[in-house]
Amino acid sequence: MEIISYQPQYAKDFKDLNIAWLEKFFYVEPHDEEVLGQPGKYIIEPGGNIFLVKKDKEIIGCVALMKMEEGVFELTKMAISPKYQGNKIGQKLMEHTLAFARDQAWEHLIIFSNRKLENAVYIYKKYGFREIPIEDNPYSRGDIKMRLDLS
Repeated sequence: MEIISYQPQYAKDFKDLNIAWLEKFFYVEPHDEEVLGQPGKYIIEPGGNIFLVKKDKEIIGCVALMKMEEGVFELTKMAISPKYQGNKIGQKLMEHTLAFARDQAWEHLIIFSNRKLENAVYIYKKYGFREIPIEDNPYSRGDIKMRLDLS
């Protein structure tokens, strides 16, 4: 298993992983369709990044860092293939992503989530994210906003 940076040939894998969990727990919102349909335009080009977990030749996980403003990024679109869940892959991906963000000397990361996703919220808290008031939430499913100060 390795964590790699996004390349356009993985756009379908990135979208499919995210659509699968969205449809399982919620529904795909217009904002999701837009971002997942054109990750280069909405995530990479504005200064963000996408990391993918690759096992053999299969993409089994992903996460994105979407630029909100200078030094502030949203940690978003994190998904692990259902058949690989429970193997701490999400935690390895989180550690890689946080190390990358700190290396960039960013100020902080933001996460919009839902309390229904107990395992995800637990992992966010484990890595130091703290709940803050929700403002400008791009997702109707989001009922919790969290922040991690990096400096």
